[in-house]
Amino acid sequence: MVNADGQLYTIEGVAAALILLLTAYIVVNSTSVYTMGDTHISDMQLEVVGDDALKMMNTAPNSSVEKTSLRTIIETGDAVQFQEMFDSIVNAKTGTGRDRIQFMANVTYERSDGTVGDVPLGASSHIFTGREHAVRVTEWVIVDSPCPLCSDVTSGKHAVLVEALVWRD
Repeated sequence: MVNADGQLYTIEGVAAALILLLTAYIVVNSTSVYTMGDTHISDMQLEVVGDDALKMMNTAPNSSVEKTSLRTIIETGDAVQFQEMFDSIVNAKTGTGRDRIQFMANVTYERSDGTVGDVPLGASSHIFTGREHAVRVTEWVIVDSPCPLCSDVTSGKHAVLVEALVWRD
């Protein structure tokens, strides 16, 4: 009888130990939750960098210059200049090296017939696959017609929207 009770206590102890180990394993694995607050901070930083880059490009260097760099790029259709300028602004950082920010930009405008036109303006070397977490930054620009990017617009000044998707590689 003593041996039978001892075996029962041993089996009960092993089962309790397994339950405790399983509970501890579940608790430890559930504590490393990736919260949305963590992504929100990096999204805000990317948005500020991209927004600042577009604002810098759409600001004239001094009062004697009438056209901004961004306006000139859109009116001439120079996507290579946009790529180089935007890339150098968003990836500049203090110290050595460069940041790893990638982008894809386009220009949206209203055509003469009232429909919306969309023209690519430039992209970084890494292609956007959709798996990256990108943020959208925009800047309105007043341009003169005719411009090569929006050739089907009536003459005169009109607004175009420069939109860039920005993500960190």
